[in-house]
Amino acid sequence: MTTSAIRFYNTMTQRIEDLEPIEAGHVRIYLCGPTTYDHAHAGHARTYIAFDVLVRFLRARGFKVSFVRNVTDVDDKILRRAAEGGEPPLEFSRRMASINCEELRAVGCLDPDIEPRVSDHVTEIIELTSLLIERGAAYVAHTETGDDVYFAVRAFPDYGRLSHRDVDDLVSGARVDPSDAKRDPLDFALWKASGPDGWGWDSPWGKGRPGWHIECSAMSAKYLTPHFDIHCGGMDLIFPHHENEIAQSEAAWGGPFCRLWMHTGFLNVDAEKMSKSLGNFVTIAQILERNDSEALRYFLLGVHYRNPVNFDIIKLDDGRVVFPGVDEAERRIEYLYATREALAAASHGGDAKTDAKSKQAVLVREAPSRVLGALDNDLNTSVALGIIAEVARVGNDLAQALAKCRADSEVAQGLRGLARATVKCLDECCSPMGLMQAPASEFFARTRTRRLRLRQLSADVIDEMVAERVRARSAKDFSRADAVRRELTQLGIELQDVPGGHQTHWRVVI
Repeated sequence: MTTSAIRFYNTMTQRIEDLEPIEAGHVRIYLCGPTTYDHAHAGHARTYIAFDVLVRFLRARGFKVSFVRNVTDVDDKILRRAAEGGEPPLEFSRRMASINCEELRAVGCLDPDIEPRVSDHVTEIIELTSLLIERGAAYVAHTETGDDVYFAVRAFPDYGRLSHRDVDDLVSGARVDPSDAKRDPLDFALWKASGPDGWGWDSPWGKGRPGWHIECSAMSAKYLTPHFDIHCGGMDLIFPHHENEIAQSEAAWGGPFCRLWMHTGFLNVDAEKMSKSLGNFVTIAQILERNDSEALRYFLLGVHYRNPVNFDIIKLDDGRVVFPGVDEAERRIEYLYATREALAAASHGGDAKTDAKSKQAVLVREAPSRVLGALDNDLNTSVALGIIAEVARVGNDLAQALAKCRADSEVAQGLRGLARATVKCLDECCSPMGLMQAPASEFFARTRTRRLRLRQLSADVIDEMVAERVRARSAKDFSRADAVRRELTQLGIELQDVPGGHQTHWRVVI
């Protein structure tokens, strides 16, 4: 295992750096998870998919990975939504957390090794807050509802190191929220008083609940130790959330809090960041109503994780909403599955020999290590997808060549061996990307079902129309056969005639 070959961009230093885990062979990763008050949107998917690849890739490279992704189930937005629905806050957030987890699983994200919830770690949060008060990094402020606790930003000299901001410049910044209870407008809440009748937990400062930032410091310290390897999230969390995590963690336990900071770029709609506050978002569930889950994953991995992604949303005259980029990605993932299926079918039977020195054999042999090499270089998924596309083109050509060969010929034997190797290669290349994780039959069944539903078509009706065309061709009524084909084409049905003229396969186009 050579860690020096693996390099990632560190937001803190603004440099590409070698991965050097604190414990050799073991990478500890913390990812800020969902705030469970609503469905996850495509911007969330972008972040979680990118770092799912990070985890898969590091495991493929032989590392032990401890992956923690928290759940923020205590938040003012959760309280408001729960009140609107007349549901107890923790019951509401538990239900939404389950939905969010299913949405992330739907787009191929592995479950984290540990998924701590804020509501289960209030004791640890209170202990950390008390420690910060003892160390002079935090103070109690009296309010009408009780005692708040604030972190004293100016007591931490390195504040602004991650976001590369000057503390004095922040005072007049738009993101500062001054409060009469604070000593300084930059200070942020570690504990918020709720009043004796409000919702919260008992604490040394009265009834209340944690501030947002303190939760991640407490939970990452518990499960990864106060000093770990990689902290991940969207770039919108750099300031103030991650900046505040660093300040309170290092004020409590010394530094560095973590060695490497990785952040995803924004998902943009009409040149603006997709967000719930702007109302320009589309949920994962809405996308999966139209597109396959692997299509969304493929689309998002097509752009380097640090770069912005343009997400086009087009509303058609008939009221339908389409996502052109995801549509194109679905065509590409469908091509991968079709290629693998054709190769698997064509490689059955007989001996299989191949020329190990042929150009195609060399490409197939080297492609899996080339994919890992692309991911070694700051998780370059777009390059990795390009390598997978090369393998698929070779595989498609192989399948077509095998279809034209006599099965017992020496040429066919060589091609079958290469076809089997290409199937294995495709699987190895796609594994760290989290792509093609289902049998081809499952992929084609689920895409057919969804596309028929979207077009309001019946498989039985299509089968009957295809059978009518086969009968017309057998009777040499080519005029009728062509007319049925045109009708099917207008319905979005593509036909493929099996050699011999007595059988036809059909598919619904995206």
